[in-house]
This record gives sequence, structure tokens and C-alpha cells, in this order.
Amino acid sequence: MSQVASKLADLIVGGDVHSVYQPIVRLSDRRPVGYEALARGPSGSSLESPAALFALAGEEGLTTELDWECRRAALQGALDAGLRSDEAIFVNLEPATLGTEPPPQIRPLLEDAVERLNVFVEFTERDLSDRPTELLQQVNRLRSLGIGVALDDVGADPRSLALMPFLAPEVIKLDLSLIQGRLSRDTAEIVHAVNAEVERGGALLVAEGIETESHIRRALALGAEYGQGWLFGRPGPLPSERGDGAGPALPRREPFASEATPFEIVAGQRPLRRGAKWLLLELSRSIEAQTANQGGAAVILSTFQSAEYFTPQTAARYSSLAGDAALVGALGVGLTAEPAPGVRGVSLEEAEPLRGEWDVTVIAPHFAAAFVARDLGDGGADMERRFDFALSYDRDLVVEAARAMMKRVAAAS
Repeated sequence: MSQVASKLADLIVGGDVHSVYQPIVRLSDRRPVGYEALARGPSGSSLESPAALFALAGEEGLTTELDWECRRAALQGALDAGLRSDEAIFVNLEPATLGTEPPPQIRPLLEDAVERLNVFVEFTERDLSDRPTELLQQVNRLRSLGIGVALDDVGADPRSLALMPFLAPEVIKLDLSLIQGRLSRDTAEIVHAVNAEVERGGALLVAEGIETESHIRRALALGAEYGQGWLFGRPGPLPSERGDGAGPALPRREPFASEATPFEIVAGQRPLRRGAKWLLLELSRSIEAQTANQGGAAVILSTFQSAEYFTPQTAARYSSLAGDAALVGALGVGLTAEPAPGVRGVSLEEAEPLRGEWDVTVIAPHFAAAFVARDLGDGGADMERRFDFALSYDRDLVVEAARAMMKRVAAAS
């Protein structure tokens, strides 16, 4: 271990990483509903800022160790200050460390904190856009532990808007550029999409970077009912007096636990039809084509039964879609991890229920469609094979069907 790495390791083991806390308030009465924990190194040192800490940890291969120590400091500080269960604590996590086991000495603290505190983890919009399936795989585990999810810095990357329904965050934080900067048509579209997600899913919308009264007016105009920024308090110790304990409750979601297939989900609520493959091809391609009209804020997930039906023509079509979409996934027996450039592939087992389905789902901020079909097992010419199928444009139903495939894409990543 280098001298620099040894110094950083000593800092981590010695408990020299600590947390400061910034309030998140309800804008109507400026009452705190929670606090974001922000990591700091030794005060007055070159490693006081979290950016410097994590930059050095990345260079020395100690990111996981540092991230766990930041979590420990955040939760220990909240417990020591007597934070109540009606006051949320927001903790930032490095996605690369999700799924790693905590150090043995931290486990009792984590169990105590989850039991006594109202814990939310924060991921950035960039985390969701860059590592969507890996992140989504871990979110269910966090929710099963009773931990909520917040999506931070929303407003720069349209890809995150398409992935948001899969994450279903309880809290969405608008990036400070939307509060402090000049709004363009592109950023206005992002605001519209975020508000649509809030309206559909019931997430709380928090505006970051509030420093003036005019920033509050901008936040309210953009639909935020909660805010965070220097106007309400700079990062520091948790206040010793924090109100009477009657703050508003923050929402929580259950883990996504359905084992149903896309066909079972949609056909259970929509009428079944029957048709030959040549007809269904046109229906499925029509839905696929909608992806091209959604720009970067779209997700398309499809099943193909087996690799033989993911033809060269299909591969070219899906690779073209992947050039713009946030995520394109293909599932089928014998498919490789990347059956076409930019396409995430999942190889299904012969016995899996999905093996007998032909499904296409498209999710975008203002569009959702699902085509689901089940092979009837006819022999004869391929184009004359018959399927039972159903269609839906109901967003909640389409998202539920897409999640059934996203779960398999995430597990294969």
C-alpha cells in the first residue's frame, strides 16, 4: 500500500470522516422535514471536501471503504443527535459500492439506524443514466430493508426521465440549475416530464439551490413544494431543537415483487385477440417506431422467444433505436449480452415462462405502449404461426409489464 493510500486508510479507520447536515424544508411554512448528510474529511485539511476525499479514494482503490465510512458517519451523527422517525435522513451512496457487504463493525449500527431512523438514500440523475440496470437491481433490496429512495440533480439528462418510472423514487430533487439558471425550452420539457411523474407516482418534489426569495418563487412555479439551500441553512451540525415532532410524513414504496410475465400482466386486464405472425409483426413494429419519436427519453424492452427471431434486420432496427434511447433491451433463448450494438441482451432458459412470449414495451415521459403475445404452438410456416395477444396504452399497466422484463435485464447485468 502506498504512503498516500495508507494515510487515507488511517483516516477512514480513525473515524476522521464526519457528516454535516443541511435541512430540507416544506416551502409553505419553511419547516424542516429532513436533513441531507454531507461527508467531510478532517476540518481545515486538503481532504475536507468530499470531492477531494473520493478523488483520492478512487486513485487508491479505497472507494468502497470510504463510502461505507461516510454512511457510518451520517447515521451515527443522526442517532447521536436524537433525530426522530418523522425527520428523514438523506444519505448519499456511491452506486459502485451497492451490493457490497458492510464492514463487520458497521453492521450493528446499520441495523439500529434502519430501525430507529427514517432513512432515504440519494442517487444522482447521472447514476441512473449511466448504470440503470445495476442501480435498479439494488433499489428493491434497499426498499425491502425499509429504506426510501431519492433521485438527485434531476434536470440535465433526459435519459433519466424514461428510467424514473422503474426507479419510482419517493423524492425527486430538481437540480439547482433549474432554480438559479435561465430556463430554456429543453429544460422546460424536463420540468413538464418531472411534474408528470410526480403527479402519477406521488413523489415529493424538492428544489435544490434555494438562496433567495426569488428562488422560492421559481421553485413553487416549477411545482416544488419542498426546498433545500443556503436560505434555509448551510451544512452544519444537526440543530438541538427541531420542532415538536409533527412534521409531514414522507412517502414510502413497497418493493416490486410481482413474478408475473408481461403477457400475464397486460392480458389480465385487457381483452385478448388472436392473429397470425405476419399481422402481429406490423403491430409490434408500429410500437417500436414510437421510440424514435421520443428522443433520448425512452426505454424499449422486448422479448423474442429465441435468438433465431432476432434477425439481422431486427438487429439493425434495434441498434438504430439504441442510438437515441435511454435503454434498449432484448430477451430470448440464446441471445448474447449485446446482440446488436448498444442493445442489452438477456439469454433466457428454455423453461422460463418468458420463453413463450413475444412482448414489446415502450416507456417515455409522455408515451407508453405495450404489445404482448403468447405463442399458441402452431406448426407450419413461420409467418402463419398464431398468437394470443393484447395491447395497452395505460401507463401504469405498461410500466408494470416493462418491469417484469427490466428485472431480468438487471439480474443479467
